[in-house]
Amino acid sequence: MVDFRPFRPYIPRLENGEAIIDRVSPPYDVISAEELARLKGNRFNVTNVTMGGIGGDYTATGAALRSWIEHGALAQDRRDAFYTYKQTFCEGEHCWQRTGIIGILAAKGYAEGVVPHEETFPKVKEDRLNLLRGTETHCESIFGIFDELSAKSRDKIEDLETKVLEFTDPQGVRHCLFRVCDPETVKAISDELREKTVLIADGHHRFETSSRYAQENPDSPAKQFVLATLVPSNDPGLLVFPTHRLVKDLPVPADRFLEIMKSRFELQTVPSPSELASALEGRPSSDIGLVIDGRAYLASPRDLPADPMWELDSYVGQEWVLKGEAWKEEPQVLYEHDTAKALAKVADGYRLMVMLRSPSVEKIWELARMDRRMPKKSTYFWPKMWSGFVYYRMA
Repeated sequence: MVDFRPFRPYIPRLENGEAIIDRVSPPYDVISAEELARLKGNRFNVTNVTMGGIGGDYTATGAALRSWIEHGALAQDRRDAFYTYKQTFCEGEHCWQRTGIIGILAAKGYAEGVVPHEETFPKVKEDRLNLLRGTETHCESIFGIFDELSAKSRDKIEDLETKVLEFTDPQGVRHCLFRVCDPETVKAISDELREKTVLIADGHHRFETSSRYAQENPDSPAKQFVLATLVPSNDPGLLVFPTHRLVKDLPVPADRFLEIMKSRFELQTVPSPSELASALEGRPSSDIGLVIDGRAYLASPRDLPADPMWELDSYVGQEWVLKGEAWKEEPQVLYEHDTAKALAKVADGYRLMVMLRSPSVEKIWELARMDRRMPKKSTYFWPKMWSGFVYYRMA
């Protein structure tokens, strides 16, 4: 049973000459150092909280957040409500709108109808836990997917939405936030979600951290929940990109590495790395692209085990390229979802690239329901859910 509830968020209250784009940011884990410095230039930008720790200590950050509320830079909404979050965006010649429902989701670990699909990094979770301890606030939403929302609920929500804010980010994505506070509709949303299963699409680290934080604070009802945006599986704007793997140095000479790859894969030469993505189109889902010292190959694995995990190119790449006899120790992997940027890294001297393709939402669901986790960074849902326009304060 999924426990998804309305809440009373804190929302930015703008001063004269201030725009909402000054207050918000992409999620903490996709911000470059240059972008972070620019965002932090506004004293009330959310990154001053989400990225405001000093040596992992967020005590001062919590004090700063309290001062924002006292100053009036954040103001709490008057009543419990759900919020719809609509992102309108284009990719190539096609444009979409993705709609999610923002509320608070019970953080009880992977039980009660919530399932993961990827592995996580322990070090990241420790930092996010320190953030919750220091601020008692969720400033960023996790991103979940659930089975189809009924047409009746969808139509009712659209009839009752009241616009709260909107902005367009530097990538051209338009973000709109709406409030839905009609008690009957709010109850209907909670009731319908109770019978669903929620798949964590983005925010595994934050959900697992929130579950641990809830266990640390069993006497606080407010701390048993995490800020969440839930999107129906059949939403037309549910786009998933792949995340390619890059390694700066090879563990053995290139010819020897190539021999090891030939023992596992049928390799077909591709004229150049720039042609690899198109060469992969239409091939079996377990096939991957390899760039080794600038030379590009289509790699078809031989004699795959009879297990659905081996139908994932990310799993094949992890187990048969980035592990095994070639490596004396685990390689330092750079993850890059943008194919052009990944190929630029190859041109700049990265000696190994594993090129992947997008897994389908259906395949992600299939493995999650089997209690199987995809390798870290197997998916990149785009566009990202931005942060800083709703805060769930637990103090």
